[in-house]
Amino acid sequence: MGERIIRVMDPVRFGLTVRALRRRKGMTQQELADRAGVSQSAVSRVERGGVRLLTILVIERIAIAMDATASVRLYWHGEELDRLLDAAHAGLVDRVITILRSRGWEVIPEATFSVYGERGAIDVLAYHPGHGALLVIEVKSVVPDMQAMLAGIDRKVRLAPGLARSRGWDVRSVSRLLVLPEDRTARRRLDQFAATIDQVMPLRTRAIRRWLQAPGTEIGGVLFLPFSQDTTGRHRAGRRKSSAADR
Repeated sequence: MGERIIRVMDPVRFGLTVRALRRRKGMTQQELADRAGVSQSAVSRVERGGVRLLTILVIERIAIAMDATASVRLYWHGEELDRLLDAAHAGLVDRVITILRSRGWEVIPEATFSVYGERGAIDVLAYHPGHGALLVIEVKSVVPDMQAMLAGIDRKVRLAPGLARSRGWDVRSVSRLLVLPEDRTARRRLDQFAATIDQVMPLRTRAIRRWLQAPGTEIGGVLFLPFSQDTTGRHRAGRRKSSAADR
C-alpha cells in the first residue's frame, strides 16, 4: 500500500486543508513532520499542492499525526476544515473593510442582489462619495477556477451600479478588485494565469493601496493581504466590526 501514489481531485485544496489544520493545531511544518515520521520537505510539498508526488503512506502518516483521515480530501470533526477555510475568507473580508473605511469608503459586506432572475452576492461592495467611485470586490481564500471566477466578477460589475443607485449612491466609475491571501500558493496559482488576469486586473497591492486614497479612474487589480486566524464570524450587511487599521 505504501508504494501507491495518492490520487487527489484537487491537490491545491488538499494542501490548503493540511495547512489549515496544522495551523489550527499550532504546529510548525517541522513539528508535524517529526510527529508523522516524515521529512519537513514532504509536509511542505503537500501544502504546496504536490501531494501527487508522494506515496499514500506518507499522506496517511501526515493525516494521522493531525488526528485526521486522508481521502480525496481531509475530514476532521465533520465540516471543521471548511469552517477553517471560511474563517480565512472572513479574515480577509475584515481586513478589506478596515482598509476601506480608514480611507473614507462606505462599505456593504455581502451585498446580495436579485435582478431579473440573476441572484448572488458581492463579497464587498464599496463606494467613495468624494469621487463617485464604486468598487466590486471578490474575496477568495483559495485561488479558484480562474475563468469561472472572472466571469462571475464581470456579472457582478454589470449589476453593481443598479444596486448602488438603489442606495442613493452617485456612481461615476466602476472598478473591480480580487483579494487573495498573501502566500506562495496564491501567488503561484495567479502566475499560472498571468496572461489572462493581467488584461482585466493589471494593478497589484502597492498601486491599489495608492488608488484607494484617491480613486479617480476605473481600475482592476489583485490585492494580496495576510491571512488572519483571529476572525471566527463573517460580516453581514449593516454590521460593523472594529479592528486595528491595516495600513
